[in-house]
This record gives sequence, C-alpha cells and structure tokens, in this order.
Amino acid sequence: MKTLQLFAAAFALSAAAAVPAQAQDDVAIFLVAHPMFRDLDYRQTVLLAAPAPSGGHIGVIINRPTRRSLGSLFPEHEPSKKVIDSMTWSMVLALVKTEETPGAGSVQLMKNLYLAFRANTIDHVIESTPNDARYYVGYVGWRPGELRREIERGLWSVLDADLDVVFRKDTEGLWEELLQQTQRIRAHAPLPAPTAHAPSNLPA
Repeated sequence: MKTLQLFAAAFALSAAAAVPAQAQDDVAIFLVAHPMFRDLDYRQTVLLAAPAPSGGHIGVIINRPTRRSLGSLFPEHEPSKKVIDSMTWSMVLALVKTEETPGAGSVQLMKNLYLAFRANTIDHVIESTPNDARYYVGYVGWRPGELRREIERGLWSVLDADLDVVFRKDTEGLWEELLQQTQRIRAHAPLPAPTAHAPSNLPA
C-alpha cells in the first residue's frame, strides 16, 4: 500500500489515457480498517476503493477531512472559493456525483460516481457544479494483488459502496457505524456446510 501519495501525476496521466469514461456500475467498495490497525495513517479509517488501470487498486479516505477548504488551499483560483465543504487528505482529484462523465480523464467507479484526475476537468466541475463533488489531495494506491492480500490478512473489512455515504457531510462516527455493519454481516453469515468424508477403517 502506498501511503497518501501527493501530486502523483504519472498515475493520473496513465489513468486518463488507459480508461475512457464508461459504464462500470458498482465497482467501488468500502474498506473499513480493522480496530487493531496500528498504522496511524489508516487507523479508524473508511476508504472508497476501486480497480485502477494498472491492475491494482486506488482509493481515497472518506472520513478524514482536513478542515481546510479548497479556496484556502488555492486562494488565487476564484472558482475554488465556491466549494463549501472542506477537503479530505487522501495532485488534487475529485469524486464527482453525476449521471454522465464530467469530462476527459475520468473513471466511473459506480453508478452516478466518477473519479476525475485531469486538472481541466476538475476545474470545470469546480466552475459548474462545485458542491456535487468531494475533493482530495493525493490518494492511496495498491499494486496488483496487494489489496486482496491485505483483506485476506484481516486488515480491512469490505462493504458495498454507497453513494449517500460517500457524500455524507458529517463523517464523525462513520468508522464505528460501518464497523458494526461488518460485524453484523459476519455474525449472520451462514456456517459452511460440513464436508463429507469417506468412511475408513471399517470392517470388511
């Protein structure tokens, strides 16, 4: 796992070139950090993650806002001042809630949700529908197979991504809420069927 990479232009360019905006409904998942996760960057975090063009995965932390607005980060960019919500740490990229692609360099993560990498597309979102998006500085990346191994090790619990949760304004307590959901799912999961074994050492 690559931690909170900042201004990773190479990935953004490869993503924009390799993946046109097209239907990929419900590809995204929520990753809920295990309570014993010791890495401070990810302790009690909820990530939105999806496959990346490289064959790995890309994600952003949705429950750790910076408390800084986009306008304060880019004071000379007037459209940024239209964005009301604070940014989330986790290059600038945007999760955009829209029925159609917001522009070039965008990847559809699930129905009505796109991840925009290209600067001019993000500028257009800020200028036209600034508060129909969430803005991030950097992202989390996994090499091919890396996320699967982390899940198998128990670092993350997995839930279906939900658009309303992604755009929830108040994420205080979100990790605890989703952790309880994963525990309820495990508690109600059906037990595996007993394995039939051929009898042995029976008298002839």
